[in-house]
Amino acid sequence: MASSPEPREKTTSRCTAETDRCVHVFEIHGYSLHKELGAGKFIQSAAFTVGGHKWRIRFYPGGREEESEHYVSVYLELLSKTAEVTALFSFCFKKTDELEASPYLRDDRLVIHQCDVTVITGTRASQSEKTCGIQVPPSDLSRDLGRLLDAAKRTDATFKVRGEVVHAHKIVLALRSPTISIEDMEPAIFKALLQFIYTDSLPAMDDLDGDEKEETVKHLLVAADRYAMERMKVMCESILCKGLKVETVAETLALADQHNCIKLRDACIGFINSSERMDAVVESSGFQHLKRACPTVFMDMWEKIAKSRRI
Repeated sequence: MASSPEPREKTTSRCTAETDRCVHVFEIHGYSLHKELGAGKFIQSAAFTVGGHKWRIRFYPGGREEESEHYVSVYLELLSKTAEVTALFSFCFKKTDELEASPYLRDDRLVIHQCDVTVITGTRASQSEKTCGIQVPPSDLSRDLGRLLDAAKRTDATFKVRGEVVHAHKIVLALRSPTISIEDMEPAIFKALLQFIYTDSLPAMDDLDGDEKEETVKHLLVAADRYAMERMKVMCESILCKGLKVETVAETLALADQHNCIKLRDACIGFINSSERMDAVVESSGFQHLKRACPTVFMDMWEKIAKSRRI
């Protein structure tokens, strides 16, 4: 069965609840005159509006039901009977004897000051945005090692298997990166490069926070580009693409331009082009560096942004 083709593009959108919130304070003066009303009898507040609907508080000094005689009851009433409303609300409840000894009751005046009502008035969906579409190619490690083995050149190990001599190599670094000159590289980055050469995978970075991980991946991308580790380079591009943010996207764009990362560069420009992000990106320190270090990509970015805005 043939495998499914890669999707043409991936997009994302967000749904946000639109709400209206109100905290209503209800004061009951002469509380002692009301507390003997009995179960099921209530005092009500004036109506107040939240989310375009009228509400009021019902306070039952003797509880709403007979079995609740040791408690007060507080209810939120929706006055728009025909409306269908989604709301969140909260009250504070106490036993009657605890209430009368609490700070809520002073000078025969009860204050219900925590009627917190939030009404969901609608939902708002954002426009669809393209997500990172950089595809990581399949591993070519086995192909490279197979070519080296078949060529039988520069071998430095010999095996004799039932009388047959088989030539092989102690290391494969000569093929994976013909010349290694370690300059301007931290030991941790070099060790990560070696791990990729041997295992075709990047080291785990779970112990790093977001900024540390981003900086490490950028150093790994530079190392991969220097030593022609194309798959490692694309893996770094993909990680950076998925973690773009306004504070560092300009720096990432400059890095992509300097190391010929076309897809990462386009992803950065698309990210900056968002109307909600442009001002924040311009204010970042990396944006000034981009103008100075990469004037060509800076102009190209503005041309693409201008074209997209005209469309």
